[in-house]
Amino acid sequence: MIQNIIKGLNGYSGALALISKLKLWKYFFIPIIISVIIGSAIAFAAYRLSDNIGRFIAKIWFWDWGKGAFTAFSTVIGVIIIIVIGLILYKHIVMALSAPFMSPVSEKIEAHLTGVSKHNHRKTSFQEQLWRGIRINIRNLVRELLITIPILLLKFIPVVNIFSTILLFCVQGYYAGFGNMDYTLERHYNYKDSINFVRKNRGVAIGNGLVFTLFLLLPFIGVILALPLSVTAASLSTVKLLKNDNQITV
Repeated sequence: MIQNIIKGLNGYSGALALISKLKLWKYFFIPIIISVIIGSAIAFAAYRLSDNIGRFIAKIWFWDWGKGAFTAFSTVIGVIIIIVIGLILYKHIVMALSAPFMSPVSEKIEAHLTGVSKHNHRKTSFQEQLWRGIRINIRNLVRELLITIPILLLKFIPVVNIFSTILLFCVQGYYAGFGNMDYTLERHYNYKDSINFVRKNRGVAIGNGLVFTLFLLLPFIGVILALPLSVTAASLSTVKLLKNDNQITV
């Protein structure tokens, strides 16, 4: 697992240079606009809702002693909950809507790595790519929320909450990497086989998605660079995996 996570991280090596070399920035223009709009909307909602959630959590403390401390703690937890759920929603909405624009990016990277410009891929239209992106990300959104909510509850337990943070990042990373890898996989596998492929290579998905998630924590620049770099890195990693599985012949 650790070795595969490192493989996912290594995909970022040279990603920025490759984007410039293959002149891919033009493909990211619309996804970046989508990213900024969705990111701004979620950030605004988080700002407005965090205090309300903190006060709601504080109501479970019925005693007078320690009320102030628990309220302050609840506010912090409320902010964390909003940030985590906000990141999850942002990630899947942006990935779903960006699918038709990211598939050509992945295809150009694959052609560059293999030296073959015309593969016998599955042919999909703009609408089919968009629908697949929506389908994959709705599936992943539901599953990620079902896993994330219990992890967030662990944050109320001292010491355990340290490990829950690590687990939380890994879950976020896995589903982010999943979405990034599928931009390449959609040309080679159907929906079910793509899911099985990512499960088999979950370490690579985690490694790719961890960097994606950390980028999103950077103010403004994160929502601009996270998707271009992570999609490029995922394409590099996924093509190598497909070549190793003899799914791509050169």
